[in-house]
Amino acid sequence: MGRGGDGNRYGTAFFEEQVAISREITAGLALEAPCGRPDLADRNLRWVLLHMIEETARHAGHADIIREGIDGSTGIY
Repeated sequence: MGRGGDGNRYGTAFFEEQVAISREITAGLALEAPCGRPDLADRNLRWVLLHMIEETARHAGHADIIREGIDGSTGIY
């Protein structure tokens, strides 16, 4: 990753690509549709999507903690 925010642009672009792929996969499926992974066969699409929201929030929080340690800024104020 280069200087001047190239890493941020790359990360954002990659994230947006993955979101688009996920939307294509889930389009038209019912939230009650069973999970496609055999080890999660007892779960449904609703569970998978909520899990992805939780994971995204968790990792965003981790990144925020790292950023706070670097620049000392906290919160929204």
